[in-house]
Amino acid sequence: MDEWERWERRVQTAAHPVAYRLLGAVAARGPVVRVPGVGVVVSDARTAREVLLDTDGYTKTGPGAAGGLWTPVLGPRALINMEGPEHAELRRRLGGLFTPGHVAAVCEGVLRAPLGGLERRLAAGGEVDLVRVVRDGATEVVRELVGLRDAEADFAGAAAVVAGLRLWRPSLTGRQVRSARSALARIGEAAVAAWRAGDESTVAGRLRALGLDEAEVRGAVGVFLLTGTETLVSFVPRLVALAHDTGRGPDRITDALVEEALRVTSPTPVMLRSAARAGRIGGVRVAAGERVVIATLLCTRAYGPFAPDRATASAGRPDAACPGRPGGPPDPAHPADTASVTDARTTAQGAEAGCPARPAGPPDAADRADPAALRRLWFGAGPHFCLGMPLAMAEVRAVVAALRGFPGLRVTGRRPARGVLIPAYARLSLRAGG
Repeated sequence: MDEWERWERRVQTAAHPVAYRLLGAVAARGPVVRVPGVGVVVSDARTAREVLLDTDGYTKTGPGAAGGLWTPVLGPRALINMEGPEHAELRRRLGGLFTPGHVAAVCEGVLRAPLGGLERRLAAGGEVDLVRVVRDGATEVVRELVGLRDAEADFAGAAAVVAGLRLWRPSLTGRQVRSARSALARIGEAAVAAWRAGDESTVAGRLRALGLDEAEVRGAVGVFLLTGTETLVSFVPRLVALAHDTGRGPDRITDALVEEALRVTSPTPVMLRSAARAGRIGGVRVAAGERVVIATLLCTRAYGPFAPDRATASAGRPDAACPGRPGGPPDPAHPADTASVTDARTTAQGAEAGCPARPAGPPDAADRADPAALRRLWFGAGPHFCLGMPLAMAEVRAVVAALRGFPGLRVTGRRPARGVLIPAYARLSLRAGG
């Protein structure tokens, strides 16, 4: 086992010592398997995409899905627990806050000081905990974005809410609900103050313009804080560690390497849905109301080990300029969401451009040679494709840019986080190389 894989396994098992091994055993039994007490587990990428795109058949609002977990804490209109036209309208109104240009400007302003401090400490020969730097920076970016610029808020308590979730529990316990509400209370008060100010350059201000009341804005802002920090704190240190463990300094972290690192780490290791009606997934019967667990990590890892050079080489493939293909342009109807393109529409557009048809079925040799064919499944697919993806990528690029001046960067210590929902390092210590 390679060094990177040993450490990634330690990160995964520290977070979920039982569930990680269970999911591996489940995947060995087939692409879709019913697991008592957990749900119907999907570990095949194309099947997972079909489920994510079928929002009529599989929802985020039913029992055991993400919405069912969060509604008791955040209320019924927190985006993460919405479906249909109301969800689409809320995404549309908030979309302007997450354009690449806007989030890049926010990151440039907010991260200049903390990343400048990171560079100075490394240049002086000091040791830096990258996990802490990323957490502090991500918190400040989200605080700025949602309008909590001057507010005191219990962000550590909010992070603990996410850490308390477990795969085998279909809902939060009463104690967890009370704890989550308490942790988010001060954040909610600050959000309401921003809502009252009505500044539409913030999430809270846009929610007011949409007609959401004070209780609803607490929930919506809460979910942005919860999802906008923990996935980034998980990914960025693991990205730097992956590069280090495969003999690459920060100066060699390219966009292709970032995409490949997202594939093998999958910062959202599972996605939850609830069956709205009885049916079948990959030949397995699914009852109405049954939980569907999309094992994103297994779906993406099936395409092979970490191989960023292979991903870079895909840019030279003959079909690289085909819509929806690896390295090709996104669907013009979904410029920030290539994952929402159905195979049928992609094939039709490709045919018009003279592109070869892509066969259906499990990953073939071409797919395995080109992990980008997954089309960012780790960010979701369809109408629930991650709204904050441009923000996450802007923050990743900002941190990598700050580290790029230290090609000999060394990992001097690390400790995986234990008992957390999203696998991560609790500490990743860095020093500049000689």
